[in-house]
Amino acid sequence: MEEHRSVIAGYDGSDEAAAAIRWAARHARQRSLPLHVVHCSLWPLLTRNLGPVPGVAGSGLERAAEAVLEEGLQIAQAAAPALDIDATLLHGLPASHLAAVSARQELVVVGSRGLGGFLGLLVGSVSLELAATASCPVAVIRSDLHPDGPVVVAVDALGSPAALSDACTLASAAQAALTVIHVHQTPAGYAHHGRHWGGDAAGAVLQEALHRARKQAPSVPVDGSVLHDVSVPHAILEASAAARMVVVGTKGQGLLRETIGSTAHAVLHHAQGPVLVSRRGGSY
Repeated sequence: MEEHRSVIAGYDGSDEAAAAIRWAARHARQRSLPLHVVHCSLWPLLTRNLGPVPGVAGSGLERAAEAVLEEGLQIAQAAAPALDIDATLLHGLPASHLAAVSARQELVVVGSRGLGGFLGLLVGSVSLELAATASCPVAVIRSDLHPDGPVVVAVDALGSPAALSDACTLASAAQAALTVIHVHQTPAGYAHHGRHWGGDAAGAVLQEALHRARKQAPSVPVDGSVLHDVSVPHAILEASAAARMVVVGTKGQGLLRETIGSTAHAVLHHAQGPVLVSRRGGSY
């Protein structure tokens, strides 16, 4: 019997996490998938005194954690009434729990930075760790949303099949335009008079990606372009400034920058809007 797959959304009470919950609820409704809201309480790592204050109803750290989860559930219900929504309170580090809960699921959704971002990283420690360790796609939602913009996906020289598939799924669910880009990294000094070194091969990569995208997402408009830049991340960021979502792939697993790929790392840190990091293989 096939396992029922869900959209997983982490919530920690922050504004960023609330935006992620709303996005996740709407996306789950578009795809007719259940939503699973998760809150991870850090308090057991800091103290054993979780119980209520004697004589004070509704007090205590455990009750506070339950209230955060209930708030996340209410936000999801308001964003997508009648959606099948479950909620779970866990205790411990959020990234580890979210990676475990989201295994074999459709998608895990988090805010760009929230209360779990205590390491001071620009994008938040939870988002960065999930992008490196999750076994399903990871959507990092920022408040700078462009609901009328296209889904933009970057494909590499091998076509980034996983990222392209995830982008087609997103665009089809939202009935949004899909823009496919391939960045040809042009060494400084090679671009003169409108001519670019290696442009024919880059054009072939794009055309093959467009062909596959139109087959996978036949109900939405698909276009694309080859971009020439000395920096692949810079080109992606420029092209996705008004995107409702930019989709990139990644390589490897782990917590270090190199293990998620320098391009995915840069886009995750600097994109103006939401980013989906494809964790089903492929490179950038």
